Order: sequence, then C-alpha cells, then structure tokens
Amino acid sequence: MNYGRIYNFSAGPAIMPEPVLEEIRDEMMNYRGSGMCVMEMSHRSKVYQQIIDEAEADLRTLMNIPDNYKVLFIQGGATLQFAMIPMNLMKNGKAVYIETGAWSKKAIAEAKKYGEVIVAASSKDKNYSYIPDCSDLDIPEDTDYVYICENETIHGVTWNELPNTKGHVLVSDQSSMFLSRPCDVSRYGLIYGGVQKNIGPAGLAIVIIREDLISEDIDPKTPIYLRYDTHANNGSMYNTPNCWAIYVCGKVFKYLLSNGGLTAMEKKNQQKAQIMYDFLDSSKMFHGTVEKKDRSLMNIPFITGDKDKDAAVVAATKAAGFDNLKGHKSVGGLRASVYNAMPIEGVQALVDFLKDYEAKNA
Repeated sequence: MNYGRIYNFSAGPAIMPEPVLEEIRDEMMNYRGSGMCVMEMSHRSKVYQQIIDEAEADLRTLMNIPDNYKVLFIQGGATLQFAMIPMNLMKNGKAVYIETGAWSKKAIAEAKKYGEVIVAASSKDKNYSYIPDCSDLDIPEDTDYVYICENETIHGVTWNELPNTKGHVLVSDQSSMFLSRPCDVSRYGLIYGGVQKNIGPAGLAIVIIREDLISEDIDPKTPIYLRYDTHANNGSMYNTPNCWAIYVCGKVFKYLLSNGGLTAMEKKNQQKAQIMYDFLDSSKMFHGTVEKKDRSLMNIPFITGDKDKDAAVVAATKAAGFDNLKGHKSVGGLRASVYNAMPIEGVQALVDFLKDYEAKNA
C-alpha cells in the first residue's frame, strides 16, 4: 500500500522502509501488550531493556561486529562526534584527516580545537569531486588516528579503497553509507554514523569502537556525556537515551536481516545507482559531478550547467511527485539520495521523467 506517498530523494532525514513504518504504526498505541507507546515507557523498564539489547544484537549480526568492539547509541547526531572523537582519542594531541568534502571539512575544523590536525590529502582543488590517492600518506609516527568521511553526502564521493594508515587507528564517518554494503569492522578503530540517512529518525549516532580505544585517562574537564567510557560502562543509558530512535533502528536492523543482510542491500544499491549513472553518462542535458571511480551509491549529485535550468528541473520534479532533489545549498544543482529504502521503481521513475524532460526541453 502506498498511502499516497511520494518518491522522497532527501539526503536526510530520509526515506524509510514502508514495512517498518507499518509495523511501527501497529505498535504505536500499545507496544506488545505493555499498554503504552515506546515514546512513553521508562528506559529503565525491562520492556525497553529488551528493545535496546535486541537492537545491539541485531546490528552485531548484520555487521559481524567482533566481540572486542563496543556498540554505543549516543545523542547529538554525527556532528557531536566531530568533537567527541578528538576529545577521547587525541592522546598525543595529533591526528591526520583526509579532506574530501563538506563533512570532513567540518570535522577538521572541530578537531583543530583539541590538537594538531594534519590534512594529509585533499580533493578541494577539484571541488571535492574525487577521492585522493591515499596509498602512501605522510603520517607522523605519533599520530593518534587517521580520519575519513567514507561517503560525503553533499559532494557524492565515496571511498572504495581505504587509506593506508601505516598501522595507525582508522576512524570513519559512515553516516550516509551506513549499512548500505558489507563492512569489515576489524579494519577500523572507530566507525560512527548519524542514523537519519539510512536507518532511522534524526537525533542519534551509532558509534562502533574498539575497546582498547575507550579510556578513562582523558582530560578530566571533558563533560561526562562526551566520554566514550561513560556510554560503554552504562550500556548507552547513562542518561535517558533517544529511546524512540533506538527502537526504530532496531526495526530496520530486523528488516535488513530478513531481506538478505548487507550483501543483498549492496547488490540492490548497485543496481539502483547504475540506472541513474547510466542515464547521466548518456544525457546531453544532465551531467554527474563526480569522477566515475569515486561515485557514491547513496548520494548522486548532478547538474545541467545552468543554475536557472537546475532550479526549473527541481520545480518540475517536485510537481511530478519527486521531492527533495534540490542540491545542497553549498553546491547547488540537483542531488538524488537513493538509500536502502528507495525502491528501484523510484529511481527508474525519476530517470524516465528526466529523459522525458530533456526530450521536451533540449
């Protein structure tokens, strides 16, 4: 059943699987005989403890997370992690960052408040349209960690080959690619992501961190909520967590597990992105903005080359039942975010519309 829903190409908060939304609807007034909605129940109740325990267990299964990694549910979204990471991991006061777009740039600016930040590679020279070669980075021996944004939501680039960190801890912001494909967690020291793109409602970040990186030996002035050990030692419930978001994320984890897991999702995401990129590569009106080898499966920016034409296309798509295709205000153009929950029919419908628009406005 469609419920009059449109094809929502928003970069976040984003489209969610309809079966998940239907299940949430059915449990809204009375969660499994508890007599209340999840939004109303105590986070200290046995009912809610089961919700958060199942969510973590299902995520561990989905990603095959090793036992020596903690899964933390932390409020503040991904942006809070820009500060929490250097606060907790900068023991020597030095970190290497790779600048590949708007979000890694923001993370760099925040980390500079807490120590020395070395930008070892950048794609700023070509407006973040590619991932720089990071096979032989100049990484000082006393570097605490190497940081990447593995999928840049705004600029539409993704890492298909991780950087050579030369033995140093790898930290990755996976916000807009989280659970879109299999991930070897053991290659990272810390993975995090805001959930509002591929998993659930806004206001929550999931942090997957290797246990040896969680330390009590950090600046004592660090606010207690901004310490990873606080969350690790209290099962992500030092204070009232974002109960609703965790509940919804748990639903999505079960949905993914029942639909083939991350291998199946990657295959579907590749198919959807290929439809869009094949069109852009053959079109005379529309052009992708990212080098082919670094194209994201999740966020697909494209332009006509004329700002007025871009605006006209955005208006036409909205009128036709496609929404949130306007590019980010910092880059302009158009952007189609095709997360896990976007059906292949939605991408095909958009491409058919753009083909027809081009034929009529060539």
